[in-house]
Amino acid sequence: MESQIITSDFRQKLAIVGRWGWLLVLGCLLSGVTAYILSKRSTPVYQAATVLLVNEAPTTKATDYSSLLTSERLARTYIELINTIPVMEEVIDTLQLSITPEELQRKIEADLIQDTQLIVVRVDDTNPEQAVRIANTLVEVFSRQNQEMQSARYSSTKASLEAQVAEMDEQIQRTAAELEQLPESGEGNADRDRLETALNQYRQMYAALLTSFEQVRVAESSSISTLVVVESAAVPERPIRPRTVMNTILAALIGLLFALGIAMLMDSLDDTLNPNDVTDDLGLPVLGVIAHHRASNGIPVAADSPRSPVSEAYRSLRTNIQFASVDRPIRSLVITSPSPEDGKSTVAVNLAIALAQGGRKTILVEADLRRPQVHKKLGLPNRTGLSTMFVQPLVELNGAEQATEIPNLSAITSGDLPPNPSELLSSNKMQDIIDRV
Repeated sequence: MESQIITSDFRQKLAIVGRWGWLLVLGCLLSGVTAYILSKRSTPVYQAATVLLVNEAPTTKATDYSSLLTSERLARTYIELINTIPVMEEVIDTLQLSITPEELQRKIEADLIQDTQLIVVRVDDTNPEQAVRIANTLVEVFSRQNQEMQSARYSSTKASLEAQVAEMDEQIQRTAAELEQLPESGEGNADRDRLETALNQYRQMYAALLTSFEQVRVAESSSISTLVVVESAAVPERPIRPRTVMNTILAALIGLLFALGIAMLMDSLDDTLNPNDVTDDLGLPVLGVIAHHRASNGIPVAADSPRSPVSEAYRSLRTNIQFASVDRPIRSLVITSPSPEDGKSTVAVNLAIALAQGGRKTILVEADLRRPQVHKKLGLPNRTGLSTMFVQPLVELNGAEQATEIPNLSAITSGDLPPNPSELLSSNKMQDIIDRV
């Protein structure tokens, strides 16, 4: 049962695709062509990329897990800092760009390569050369600002030590000059000893200050993390946007899916029946399928064009009806439809002609007492007919049955239209009329 349901659903979807194939093709083509034209008319955007290595400070390097997390956080911190307003402003000033820092931020994207300390800085611009200049300048500006920001922690200590070193050097120079001016006589020996002692002390203090300054400088260099350019940006040869082929394919697929959705919606709202619906859902056989056609000069197609495919369809319907009940041959047929103008008069007239052409004596009764069409299609008068037979005390065909130009075919037209056709057609008199015919 499940397999039958799946097969039925699949057939239903195939039927939808077949019925609305033109809509699917149209939606696919319109979407694809539109995307192609828009992509071709779009301004191409180029991308330049620079690869940086986070050169972590030696004092922070370690192999434990927490240190690895710290290294990763440092790289991500650089990614956030590289796209800040101060960096953007300096890049704009350096390159003399006529854009705002916010507009420049939207052109830049920085990402961390997974499981590495490499940062990729990408710059998008409609000018490939300018994209390269922005990428390389951005790296230079950020590296310099990062160096200055980290060096600021030691600037006050270094400045103080430099001042002390300069002051001590001046003191040494002054003391040495005083020693040279002392006389060589014995009276100046005491002053010479004092100045030499002071000079030795100043030189020791000077050496200590230089040692301290060097220690601060070493500490600064060992605790500052830097950025090293691994690969500078190069001029891109092809734009990254628009991707004409990809955009066209995606738009065509979206258009196809959208058209398929519309087709399924329209099919779900369509309450008409097709041959597959009759067979699959109602479990009834289809005796024939008649294509939509128009009568030439009002003449039924079975009489006007007996060799046409439509006439052949009516003959096939005639044959299927004859074989539908072999043991009990069918003597009467009722042709009806769920709504007006479905073609029941056209089918009835042409089927009657096909039966008559097959050698069977046929009488066509016009039982549509609201909008009769048989007399018009067969070119017969409609002064008397079925409605006249209802008022006769005895059911007689004289006067009501009219011969047609088709051999073996006669017709009973509707006659005057009564006010209560449904009551007449459901009466016993109607059964008597059918039996008489």
